[in-house]
Amino acid sequence: MPDLIYLANSRLPTEKAHGLQIVQMCEAFVQVGYTVTLVTARRRNTAALRSGPDLWTYYGVKRCFAFRRVPCLDLLEIAPSRLQPAAFLLQTLTTLFTLWFWLLSRRAEVYYTRDLFIGALMVLTRPRSKLVYEMHQVHSSWLGRRIQSLIARRAAAVIPITAHLGEKIRALGAKRVLVAHDGIRQARFENMPPQAEARAEIGWPSDAFIVGWVGRLHLMGADKGVGTLVEALQQVEGVTLALVGGPDEMADALHRQWRARGLDESRFLFAGHVPPDRVPVYLSAFDVCAMPHPWTDHFAYATSPIKLFEYMASGRAIIASDLPGFVEVIRHEESALLVPPGNAAALAAAITRLRDDWALRQKLADRARTLVFSQYTWSARAKCIRAFIEEGG
Repeated sequence: MPDLIYLANSRLPTEKAHGLQIVQMCEAFVQVGYTVTLVTARRRNTAALRSGPDLWTYYGVKRCFAFRRVPCLDLLEIAPSRLQPAAFLLQTLTTLFTLWFWLLSRRAEVYYTRDLFIGALMVLTRPRSKLVYEMHQVHSSWLGRRIQSLIARRAAAVIPITAHLGEKIRALGAKRVLVAHDGIRQARFENMPPQAEARAEIGWPSDAFIVGWVGRLHLMGADKGVGTLVEALQQVEGVTLALVGGPDEMADALHRQWRARGLDESRFLFAGHVPPDRVPVYLSAFDVCAMPHPWTDHFAYATSPIKLFEYMASGRAIIASDLPGFVEVIRHEESALLVPPGNAAALAAAITRLRDDWALRQKLADRARTLVFSQYTWSARAKCIRAFIEEGG
């Protein structure tokens, strides 16, 4: 079987979604016939994750690929804020050096990365015909754009996660581009527990109408729209909000907002961060899954959130912001209800509509689940990527 080396500079395991995507794609690449080695930096992890389960258990994947860590100087957790840029540079440069050294004695048919600086290292030190760069953003800095342009022109294939990113990378000179949205590990969602069973296991009220959110509550300090969801729920009677994710300080701020609006304390549920393989249980406990993201260039054009695909697989109706990146996957009134970003009144109206119309909830949920299982699994994504790589070989 051909060898694929997946190169990353990430804390693994991590509470962030990119770790789930990386690890489950490694498993999916094995499923489509690659021998996979995942290589990342040996970075300082959080106390909870250092003492928690190993990589395979945490992400619920089979031990079917090799996992290696290379040394680096990681001072990011202890450096004061004014020294964070220097700490980041030191960590990145030492990781690149040790990756380069590790690779001196290794060969593979495919070198795969979603990291900008690792991509640059690969195009400078490895055969260009073997590099695949997965694109998750357009870098705004002059240096970032220059490096991304270099990778785009020299990589064997570029895999953007949205059509908009595909247009951007073509403009930077990429010739072989395959848009591949994110997805799910289908086995995680094939045997979802009944709602009553999930709520009993978690300890949530059996008779509540629950609108839920799963995932991190902010991106680089910016609210992902959950504040708008709190504002919307002030306008809807008899609805409970459930937050599954973190960080805790962001959830505390939302709880204070909830109380300040005079909302019932018992209708604010917070589970904190849960391991990825526990997420389906919490999704089963919801009635509606919410994605009220605000309009920013990043959320509008550069995101293909794993959360969206997990919501689709959950068998629960979805309310999401009407953003270009989302409508590449879901359609209003077909697989979700879409509302204008940042519009609490429209969000409240959509929640009310779903609360009062069980048949609509079921229709949207069934169509979304059918769609994600047929088109948006990691194994289907890996199969398309492998075929695309080999077409250019």
